[in-house]
Amino acid sequence: MTQPKLLLATPEGLVLEHPTLLAPVRSGDDLLLADEPPIPLPDCGGRLAHLPGHRPIGFNPKTGHLARLDSFEIDGRRFAPNVVAALLPPGYTRTFLPAAAKVAPDNLPQWAYTAAGWGESGPVVFAVRTDERDHWNSSHFSTPELQGRVDALCARLPNNGVVRHLTHCALVERCFTAQNIFYGRDEGGLPSSNTCNARCLGCISERRPGGPPSSMSRLDDLPTIEDLAELGAHHLTHATGHAMVSFGQGCEGEPLTRASELAEAMRRMRQVTPRGSININTNGSLTKGLSLLLDQGLDAVRFSLNSADPALYGAYYAPQGYALADVRRSIGLAREAGAYIALNLLSMPGVNDRLGEVERLRDLVVEFHVDQIQTRSLCIDPEQYLALARGRGAGGDPIGVRAMIDLLLEEAPWLRIGNFARGLDERAPRNS
Repeated sequence: MTQPKLLLATPEGLVLEHPTLLAPVRSGDDLLLADEPPIPLPDCGGRLAHLPGHRPIGFNPKTGHLARLDSFEIDGRRFAPNVVAALLPPGYTRTFLPAAAKVAPDNLPQWAYTAAGWGESGPVVFAVRTDERDHWNSSHFSTPELQGRVDALCARLPNNGVVRHLTHCALVERCFTAQNIFYGRDEGGLPSSNTCNARCLGCISERRPGGPPSSMSRLDDLPTIEDLAELGAHHLTHATGHAMVSFGQGCEGEPLTRASELAEAMRRMRQVTPRGSININTNGSLTKGLSLLLDQGLDAVRFSLNSADPALYGAYYAPQGYALADVRRSIGLAREAGAYIALNLLSMPGVNDRLGEVERLRDLVVEFHVDQIQTRSLCIDPEQYLALARGRGAGGDPIGVRAMIDLLLEEAPWLRIGNFARGLDERAPRNS
């Protein structure tokens, strides 16, 4: 296998190929040459990014040693180079982190940084495609017609506060599930809560002490039952594709903190139409609240999880008044109710793919007959998360993200690996 060349960037962001050094990768705290081939940088939204305050680490094939680059010269100009990483489009999961030496105190913005290099035909990344569907392709979003669709729905539902909020999400934040509401297709987001009972280190809508600025704006005003029911019923009735509405978006807190209001909104939606799916993205903390929604016909639940180990789970989520045991009870309740169960696995190479962690996750999947794992490359500065994960969790040596997926599928042949929620007509077991 030919190893890719190291990439580096000027302070202005110009990407260069190093003439001699190869591109190592990072798994947890280990720097190594990857034992798997990279793939071309996806042309459906993948891009390269330079990381200020991070020096590249290359592998010298002549000496067999790693080399940190604190300076580089081109065309007579010497500068301190920055690391080049990749940002992946939806449907891909990273398998390795970029090899970097952090020299600045600030944390990186909240993106999922992936190891990259220069291959024989261009930039390559260390990742695996984990969902073959293309309806989340970035080319389908932020199209020239979006503004007109936003204007049309605002005119149709002029007094709906959720529509007003989603207008900002769609046009400014460019949230795909928000845009789907206006495009009238597939999964549409219904943000519902601005409070949360967790203090996640990587929260994307509320800044944590010592963390980077949040990448999204949290919902300001609580949506009314009437507004949620009106917009939800409209989307379920008219959406093309795999019609679905989802509570629990990046711009909100924990939707189960408003379980009684959501249950009533669902009841009203179902008075209007039986069509489509109703899903919730949740931390699964409030089992009684989840029960209210299941009683009203909630048919899909996606539980957020970084680990099936209580210590590592608690360190990241900092749960307020609940624990992983409560999440497990909620998963069991959803299983008893016959809901479609997905785990939103917040993935970090060198952490989740440690053998002990994989075995804990496998046991949870088998116990509750989980339907799907959505591998979600965790959007956080790797150094920040690895500092939290050191010495915590079920341990073991990393086996690699690809091997982790293979082991889970071997032990749970019904399990689907993917990155997107499944509509009612897509929920057949993987092996059927």
